[in-house]
Amino acid sequence: MEIKIGDRIADVELISKQGNNVRIKIDGTEYDLDIAFVERGGCSILYDGKSFNAEFIRSESGKKYKVNANFSSYDVEIIDSTAKYLRLKKGEDDRQDSKIISPMPGKIVSVHAKAGDKVKAGDTIVVIEAMKMQSNYKVNQDCTIKEILVKEGDTVASDQVLVLLDLDNK
Repeated sequence: MEIKIGDRIADVELISKQGNNVRIKIDGTEYDLDIAFVERGGCSILYDGKSFNAEFIRSESGKKYKVNANFSSYDVEIIDSTAKYLRLKKGEDDRQDSKIISPMPGKIVSVHAKAGDKVKAGDTIVVIEAMKMQSNYKVNQDCTIKEILVKEGDTVASDQVLVLLDLDNK
């Protein structure tokens, strides 16, 4: 998933969780944390022998938070693949990600590229059928197909990575 903190967008992945011990990956770097949630949105985080406290104030939508930590306040938004897909459809975000992710469960109808193909902005890469409707998943900038992780006929889950891309203009 992606998390937007102010103007910065971070790619965050939960690797494992056992009790309060959490291993996450942020923009490719792994972190081992001890996280304890206390009453009223408070959180105590232990990382590398240091203690951090934060307060999370959740918005009504449930995807946005005001986070207070270290005498500063941050606007934080959880960007799931469905929200990202809808934002891209509306043209609100023209930043191409390095992967194409399914925003919902469905079935792969067709794949229009293979690893190594150079594709242009607007090219359809994958077509998914979900709820009796087909959706075209396109790239919005020139790039190269790094790896196709699905094939025609595959059933895919929500948030499943379908295609990995090498962006031409990083």
